[in-house]
Amino acid sequence: FSKPSHVAPHSSGPFVPSPQGTGGEGRGSALLGYIGIDTIIEQMRKKTMKTGFDFNIMVVGQSGLGKSTLVNTLFKSQVSRRTTSWSRDEKIPKTVEIKSVSHVIEEGGVKMKLTVIDTPGFGDQINNENCWEPISKYINEQYEKFLKEEVNIARKKRIPDTRVHCCLYFISPTGHSLRQLDIEFMKHLSRVVNIIPVIAKSDTLTLDEKTEFKQRVRKELEACGIECYPQKEFDEDMEDKSDNDKIREAMPFAVVGSDKEYQVNGKRVLGRKTAWGVVEVENPNHCEFSLLRDFMIRSHLQDLKEVTHNIHYETYRAKRLNDNGGLHPITSSGQDTQESNL
Repeated sequence: FSKPSHVAPHSSGPFVPSPQGTGGEGRGSALLGYIGIDTIIEQMRKKTMKTGFDFNIMVVGQSGLGKSTLVNTLFKSQVSRRTTSWSRDEKIPKTVEIKSVSHVIEEGGVKMKLTVIDTPGFGDQINNENCWEPISKYINEQYEKFLKEEVNIARKKRIPDTRVHCCLYFISPTGHSLRQLDIEFMKHLSRVVNIIPVIAKSDTLTLDEKTEFKQRVRKELEACGIECYPQKEFDEDMEDKSDNDKIREAMPFAVVGSDKEYQVNGKRVLGRKTAWGVVEVENPNHCEFSLLRDFMIRSHLQDLKEVTHNIHYETYRAKRLNDNGGLHPITSSGQDTQESNL
């Protein structure tokens, strides 16, 4: 849920001073009895439980970095199809393909239509120049689709939302530095989508290598003027800034994904088995998967959606209407987008 903004008390009738004498600008008047304003949260909860919501996540990175596995681990279900390394008989696609798959996940009575957008072919060519362009085009196409629905005279009660709310960008665990491809992608795409960088298969690095690599990546991103989500300029207050600073300091998240369970100290845990033991996915001493999950799903999922709508989509919309002199309302369309099944 969105944080309710502070609204000053307003009444159409005569002003009744509070018995305690509190008042003045920015201070709430003491109520003479219970009104029920606080039930708005419960009302919003009930409505969300009835309608459900959409969340669209894009995964970008070279083949073999465990993109599908990590997404499946995040949502504890088989929501992403595996498109691992190409077999000998398969030709690597000459251009980046965009593939999406949707599932409805339900937990505690809340339904979420999750769409995972994969980008097979990204970074797999000898020449990867401008291979970010099809991805940028796809993201903008979803903004365009939403905009066209918005300017319709007869608008749908609930516009299907296919806009990309979050882009997980997978960095190879080289331990050295970012590739030029990584920098180019994040430089161009951070302007149009919320990018969260992760170091894939981080168990291939020692603890010291991991720490040094994370520091190096942060410095490189800063030197190139690349701002990943959560962006500093969108911190709403000091509490937001304090919480988000901790997240920014932890980036990029060094993660390990696995959909296999192993027995460790009498407990079943998700992990990757090695010759030295089991790397526990949800153990913060082994990797930062739980940190990524808590941040992306449990504390910032609604904010990812809001920043997409209020910042990235609004920027696209303003530019589009400026360039076009305003879009003409569309009365009907032969290619209606299929409505969400929630």
